[in-house]
Amino acid sequence: MYNIDMNKVKEIVSNVTAKHTIENVAFVGCGASKSELYPGKYFLANASKKLRVAHYTASEFNTDTPDWLGDTTVVITASLGGTTPETVKANSVAKAAGAAVIAVTHAAGSPLTVEADYSIVHGFEANYAAKLEKMGYVMALALEILQQVEGYDRYEQMLAGFDKVFELAENSAQSARKAAKEFAAKYADAPVIYVMSSGASVEVAYSTSICLMMEMQWINSGSFHSGEFFHGPFEIVDKDVPFILLMNEGKTRSVDARALTFLQRFDALTTVVDAKDYGLSSVAGDVATYFNPLVHTAVFRVYAEELSYVRQHPLTKRRYMWKLEY
Repeated sequence: MYNIDMNKVKEIVSNVTAKHTIENVAFVGCGASKSELYPGKYFLANASKKLRVAHYTASEFNTDTPDWLGDTTVVITASLGGTTPETVKANSVAKAAGAAVIAVTHAAGSPLTVEADYSIVHGFEANYAAKLEKMGYVMALALEILQQVEGYDRYEQMLAGFDKVFELAENSAQSARKAAKEFAAKYADAPVIYVMSSGASVEVAYSTSICLMMEMQWINSGSFHSGEFFHGPFEIVDKDVPFILLMNEGKTRSVDARALTFLQRFDALTTVVDAKDYGLSSVAGDVATYFNPLVHTAVFRVYAEELSYVRQHPLTKRRYMWKLEY
């Protein structure tokens, strides 16, 4: 069950490679969109043998623009509403340097599409799987760039993963409601919540912290890589200190497991969202590690919803965002 149009992705990348010799790929966005670009970056940086791959928050891309930006670069930008000023400006910066620009947004005709060479409009509202389309399209673009520029021996495995993962993620989200209600009851009054993960999901932990917790629930939060846990953050562990661990299936699972063992040792208040529990092993083992973020994102959206209900604080409520000049 594809939620993304692979033919459209192939056509865009074919057009880019016909006009540009691709040596660099930059993923540029802000906030949740920045984090949703990361799985594509993670895949391409790990799987490519030749390409320079980078991931930027848009304001930094605009103010400390990399020297290698030019006509050998593809810049992939993302913004849900297509109006994020910093990301719109990033398109201008990239175009001025001669780069090919691909914009991924939910809003056709939005400012993000104006200076982009190519635009992909994704879904969002229909269900939990639709909320993954932005991330999925970015991953698909990364895969197709790799395949067309240098070839990839696990290309068919990745395509098979895309064919399974959206339905898997939707079913996972729908089945998570009971566990999400239990999480919400336990974490409703938490003064701070720490979030961690590894591999391709490390920025799902980041966006869970800065967006779902800090932005949407006004809960103090911090995030870090599970592999960094023992290099500072574990000193904060004590009985009933709240943690969320987004546990990966695949190559970095042992990194997450080591952190979990320590949390349990000291009775921290720990919630584990384990992609393996939701059947991610049905995706071929060689590439399953790249699909963790889709499952984690879908499932934890349900957790965030349930938390918002218990706290009587809608996910749409803001103090500053969209209300002030900043």
